[in-house]
Amino acid sequence: MSAQPVTDQEWKAEVEGAEKPVLVDFWAEWCGPCRIVSPIVDEIASERSDDLKVLKLNVDENPDVARRYRVMSIPTLLLLKEGEEAKRIVGAKGKNELLADVDEVVG
Repeated sequence: MSAQPVTDQEWKAEVEGAEKPVLVDFWAEWCGPCRIVSPIVDEIASERSDDLKVLKLNVDENPDVARRYRVMSIPTLLLLKEGEEAKRIVGAKGKNELLADVDEVVG
């Protein structure tokens, strides 16, 4: 299982209505660091599917949500709990660092 794409139109149902915490990877095709983080995010999606929903939002194709959450640089990963931002991770990080951030919110 890998992170699923989400669009501006799907945001409310997929993220704000989610029953478990959501990790959203804000990315773009042209972003080198995003390509480094992407396989790590996919691994987390596969390993943590029981307690975490993992999505990817392409900021070029879906600018509304990126603007609303003031995503100024990518990659940015948002951890949302009950529809509210619980943690923001900006820049590329390794898997262990990302999992530590996830565990702060998900437990």
